[in-house]
Amino acid sequence: MYSKKMTSGAQSAHVSDEIEGSVQGHRDGHGVVIRDDGQGDLYISPNEMRAVLHKDRVRARIVRQDRRGRPEGRVVEIIERPAQPIIGRLLQESGVWLVAPEDKRYGQDILIPKGATGVAKPGQVVVVELTEPPALFGQPVGRITEVLGEVDDPGMEIEIAVRKYGVPHEFSVAGLAQAKGLPDKVRAQDKKHRVNLCDIPLVTIDGEDARDFDDAVYCEPAKVGRAKGWRLLVAIADVSHYVETGSAIDIDAYDRATSVYFPRRVIPMLPEKLSNGLCSLNPQVERLCMVCDMLVTARGEVPAYQFYPAVMYSHARLTYTEVAAILANTRGPEAAKRQERVKDLLNLHDVYHALLLARRERGAVDFETTETQIVCDENGRIEKIVPRIRNDAHRLIEEAMLAANVCSADFIVQGGQPGLFRVHEGPTPEKQVLLRNYLKAMAVGLSISDEPKPAEFQAIAEATKDRPDAPQIHMMLLRSMQQAIYTPVNSGHFGLAFDAYTHFTSPIRRYPDLLVHRVIKAILGKTQYQLPALPAPGEAQAKLAKRLAAPGSKPRQQALGRAGLAWQAAGLHCSANERRADEASRDVEAWLKCKYMREHLGEEYSGVVSAVTSFGIFVTLDAMYVEGLVHITELGGEYFKFDEARQELRGERTGIRYAIGARVRVQVSRVDLDGRRIDFRLVREGEELPGGDGASGAARKTGGRSGGRKSAPGAAPSVSGTVAETPPKAPVKKKEKAVRKKAVAGQTGKARKPRRN
Repeated sequence: MYSKKMTSGAQSAHVSDEIEGSVQGHRDGHGVVIRDDGQGDLYISPNEMRAVLHKDRVRARIVRQDRRGRPEGRVVEIIERPAQPIIGRLLQESGVWLVAPEDKRYGQDILIPKGATGVAKPGQVVVVELTEPPALFGQPVGRITEVLGEVDDPGMEIEIAVRKYGVPHEFSVAGLAQAKGLPDKVRAQDKKHRVNLCDIPLVTIDGEDARDFDDAVYCEPAKVGRAKGWRLLVAIADVSHYVETGSAIDIDAYDRATSVYFPRRVIPMLPEKLSNGLCSLNPQVERLCMVCDMLVTARGEVPAYQFYPAVMYSHARLTYTEVAAILANTRGPEAAKRQERVKDLLNLHDVYHALLLARRERGAVDFETTETQIVCDENGRIEKIVPRIRNDAHRLIEEAMLAANVCSADFIVQGGQPGLFRVHEGPTPEKQVLLRNYLKAMAVGLSISDEPKPAEFQAIAEATKDRPDAPQIHMMLLRSMQQAIYTPVNSGHFGLAFDAYTHFTSPIRRYPDLLVHRVIKAILGKTQYQLPALPAPGEAQAKLAKRLAAPGSKPRQQALGRAGLAWQAAGLHCSANERRADEASRDVEAWLKCKYMREHLGEEYSGVVSAVTSFGIFVTLDAMYVEGLVHITELGGEYFKFDEARQELRGERTGIRYAIGARVRVQVSRVDLDGRRIDFRLVREGEELPGGDGASGAARKTGGRSGGRKSAPGAAPSVSGTVAETPPKAPVKKKEKAVRKKAVAGQTGKARKPRRN
């Protein structure tokens, strides 16, 4: 609850004016307290931030409101300071050692006493542990605990990211010892009480660079009643056979919750002996698996299925490219090499078309988006950024996995046991209003109802697919949806249009899938699966405590019961760590792209507007799939107004409009490696361009790489014939930073193993 506006910040405030929350620093020195009660952020001045650190949990008091009515606070108590190390570069200035944090949100350099530098040398990237907290009149003091190396060392961006985001990257001694004690191959005793599928020609289909194989598939024609249909087998690595509940490996896996994929490196959820060896469905070796055995009708319905543990033998390790080539030409060279598998692949292709028919009849949302892959050389330098092309082989596997996941969710519901569902709820009321206004402003002719269904979104996508602004409309449809989460409360999956959905198909790299396997086994064995007392990171615990303390939460707690609350905590933990993995991956990709674009300063490219904000437009380059910002001060010498309904900027004097999907030509003007930020400026053909910041490092020739060109210094920029002096670049505001981060999160291509559903 806000206090009445005070005439002086020194006046005392009522205890009800005190709030709790987490500090989020800003690279400009100020910060905000993100409140536990979900209300608006509390501004913290740079002076107040001197005594606190980014990520501190604090109790703060509202002391005043600014001219816009926004609350400003004063920190009265530091409740908790997370014991997370700080990463930065060791510097020596006037005989004083200090570390400049890589994450600029920390705001202060850390003093290092002479005896606390260890073996670190100036300029190296180090990890610091605080020994003295910051104060209003004193900097924080710390000691160096680890030397990561030189800033330009190959893979340094990954070393920084895993520590910056707290990604566990070292297995426990107990976990490694337990993994070492596991067998190297399937033993005779492991095969007991399992169906022998070694004679069934199951195959794996993955990317060329895949090393862990979760799933294998096989399909054959079958009668479903009196009609034509198929028998589809989806065999998934039986990780639960080797990773026992509550074991050392299990605790490590829960702590990670997911594998994290970076360019050229993977931090696996399980030790390599399991992830790439004993559990991976490698070709020509026996492996233990859990099988979802389904009957599929010609309309893509699954009237019957069964689960059972089995032992299998992968008859081939196929790639998406190879399978797509075989399906496109069954008499081609690829088909000739895999002649014995061609018939099975054609059956898989047939069942895929049936499942695709069912998807369309459900009205599931199916937008084609472009994911990118960063191709690096041996030194970790980007050679190129290329789109990941999705073909029928990708879609075939995706539909097979979706079918198995739906059966898994149904099996858990029918079994009456608690478990984790993959829930994707519809758009919030606020996003519904924004989307309706946008569709109306764009004269689409279709809209969404008060309780929208996925089919409505798909209908809009189909109706607008041939419009020139289709990418813009589809982008808005996607952005109106919520993120999917793991929870024991089954609310269905909006985007896929399923009443119940879970993750069963990737237990090597996702902990929720491992839990689902254990629940399915418990139901098959007519027992009750109990979650172990696994340690949960503070973030998940804090979020759960807030949720359970909220008004109206008691009925929900009673409905879930004690077991349900444990599952809720597990789902919250897995969801949070999924976000953590995505953030770390995006951070590395953004760093690599910034480093790559530093070599192209001053060069010119064509691109498309991928996001519009009140402070400028984000543009994605055609040639490189890299996104950067054209600040509003670079759009010309007139006032631009942001139209939220149309998601566009419009010039008041000329009527020039910049909207999502608009094609533009830009020059790379600035790259901020520390801020993970790329700035562009608009250009037009025939315009003379200044060299841009740091132009001395750019190529001094016409016709730069990837279609870019370097232009000579010259006149000030103009916009569509409107010549005006460009005003000085405005400082980037707090709100702008937040939107910038959100836009990059939504647009940066993912260079990783494609996540299946």
